[in-house]
Amino acid sequence: MRSLTTLILLTIYLTATGQPSPAKKESWFRADTSYAYNGKRQKKLTHFSYESIDTEVRYSDSTGKGVIIQNSLPRGNRYIDPIGRISLYGIFWTRVINETATPFELTINFPADSFAIPADPGHYLRLFLPPDTMTDDKESLYNYGAAGLESFLDTGLNKPTTLKRVINPKEECLFYTGALPGGGCRAGFVLKGQDLFYRINIIPDLLIPFGRIVRTE
Repeated sequence: MRSLTTLILLTIYLTATGQPSPAKKESWFRADTSYAYNGKRQKKLTHFSYESIDTEVRYSDSTGKGVIIQNSLPRGNRYIDPIGRISLYGIFWTRVINETATPFELTINFPADSFAIPADPGHYLRLFLPPDTMTDDKESLYNYGAAGLESFLDTGLNKPTTLKRVINPKEECLFYTGALPGGGCRAGFVLKGQDLFYRINIIPDLLIPFGRIVRTE
């Protein structure tokens, strides 16, 4: 029943977000398919270190100006919940860079609901936004320096987590994401039109809509 309810809710969400709206502003489209993979690529889109970058993609609008989305490789560890169940969590970071001349608003909403894993019947995935702030100097640290994870996982997984940020021209937004279970999996945000989708490789070929990038002017 839980799996069926989740599937119904996801279908409704996908249907709603997939409908065109007269108020919808100009969309982004993928402009540069040469992206970092496993931290190594001859052609680099930015000057950032590629040691922990998994994917890096530039999206542009009709003027040719763009937004770059970087997604990191996973880190994580074992988690024992309050009733003694053991699982592995994955911690990632994402960087969104505004290369345009106007501000845009980044919005991400991860629900409290879990998602059924088709390849592993009876198991469910939780996605969350850890409360700590990611910065460049934490890249080499354990779990990318994300603090307070154990207490958050104990008490915060039953609540939705959100991020809303205005990114000004030539600025960036850097933040954590997490998955439980998520040890060793690959994950990251993909931009289609104005909608942000999350791809995680333990749910093959499924893009889950969780946010948007929209101009504020």
